[in-house]
Amino acid sequence: MAAFRIGVGGFLHETNTFAPTKASYEDFVQGGGWPAMSKGAALIDATRKVNIGMSGFVEAAEAAGWELAPTVWCAASPSAHVREDAYERIAKAIGDGLAAAGPLDGVYLDLHGAMVAEHLDDGEGELLARVRNAIGKDAPLVVSLDLHANVTHAMIEHADALIAYRTYPHVDMADTGRACARHMALLLRSGRRFAKAFRQMPFLIPISWQCTTIEPCKDIYARLAGLESAAVPTLSFAPGFPAADFSGCGPSVMAYGQTQADADAAADAIAKLVADSEATFDGRIFGADEGVRQAMAIASGAKKPVVIADTQDNPGAGGDSDTTGMLRALLANGASKAALGIIVDPQAAAVAHSAGAGQTVTLALGGKSGIPGDAPLEASFAVETLSDGCFTASGPYFGGSRMNLGPSACLRIGGVRVVVASRKAQLADQAMFRYVGIEPTEQAILVNKSSVHFRADFEPIAETILICAAPGAMPADPAALPWRRLRPEMRIKPNGPVFGRASHR
Repeated sequence: MAAFRIGVGGFLHETNTFAPTKASYEDFVQGGGWPAMSKGAALIDATRKVNIGMSGFVEAAEAAGWELAPTVWCAASPSAHVREDAYERIAKAIGDGLAAAGPLDGVYLDLHGAMVAEHLDDGEGELLARVRNAIGKDAPLVVSLDLHANVTHAMIEHADALIAYRTYPHVDMADTGRACARHMALLLRSGRRFAKAFRQMPFLIPISWQCTTIEPCKDIYARLAGLESAAVPTLSFAPGFPAADFSGCGPSVMAYGQTQADADAAADAIAKLVADSEATFDGRIFGADEGVRQAMAIASGAKKPVVIADTQDNPGAGGDSDTTGMLRALLANGASKAALGIIVDPQAAAVAHSAGAGQTVTLALGGKSGIPGDAPLEASFAVETLSDGCFTASGPYFGGSRMNLGPSACLRIGGVRVVVASRKAQLADQAMFRYVGIEPTEQAILVNKSSVHFRADFEPIAETILICAAPGAMPADPAALPWRRLRPEMRIKPNGPVFGRASHR
């Protein structure tokens, strides 16, 4: 019997429609913290042994003896909308690659699920519609999604299965690719489709409280795993990405069952559990100065670093990773043995490289993305170390990604060291301090421009973790965003104001 032929591709972007900077084609070519764009046969090796969906799917497909027809895989750091030219070029490359592959028994796509383009609200829904049109109605189409996917009716309609990550920090991205391969095998063997059930929840969930190592998500995902069976082989809960201003934004549940009753029962059970947990999707967030003072007090008697999440400038949620609010708070409160990363400022990095290690430079650091309440920090800094920005991030989240953050430096001001880079990626790996000579375990305070992903590598070395809100593109409270296009009656935070009602205006 001939091997099954499976087309594969990937196109990942998490879009914050309120963010300051859009994603260009070059951003996908370069990849940010992800592997660079790869095409054709090169896709397989470029994504191998990295914690992404494609890696897990390919590993399982090769073990099953399937023949793969690779098209394009690419990702860009979260930002504002994907530019129309970038979307169309990449979508066309995937479509052309599938067409050139000839007859296919199925297609797997590694997507994010929260992509908004300049000309399309539902980036993945449109892509899946085009792929379905290209491959016909009979070939199975299975898709891995980020836990933060804003799932739409079009995505449900055109895919045979949408399977989302179950961990945040996302340490199971490759595992989700393997799950997609298992579901693809079920479809190929049976020659039939599973019934679908889709539930959209009526409130937005702040990303800091979507973490799956704490409640309520810890229990929700444990219960979800327990509901999967032969009758319901695939069940997903996507808390959503609460910074995309369109009607599809929000949490959702997707179930695939042997019968419609099977799928409906599983989806309803998880939807009820999420609804019953609404009040607990919240927690303590400190102001910048308050958080630094709290961290200093804890650090005075601690043997491990206190880690602060600079959550509102998280480049993993669309920030430019260049705001200076937390750095100013560290300096104003006299913090020592502190390190902050990453401030993305190519000009500052270039000045440091021109001056050389051991020199002092005077510059306006960061603050160039125009965030209200933020500004560059004009000061003199000691250049401690320099780097070309190339290293391997070996922690559980990035999982072996080969990173290139461009010319980088460790700048010191007072008792604070700052990682300065030329390209953005959220600080979710200890290597992102070490590559410029900062040993994170030896610091009293670490400030990470990340919301949750950093926990995977930093919880084991942390005395405690505090979440702070300094000016940034991704408010910790989604109710602070100027929503215009959500679904009617959507609550803009757990138990919060309802979109469109007078109380929201």
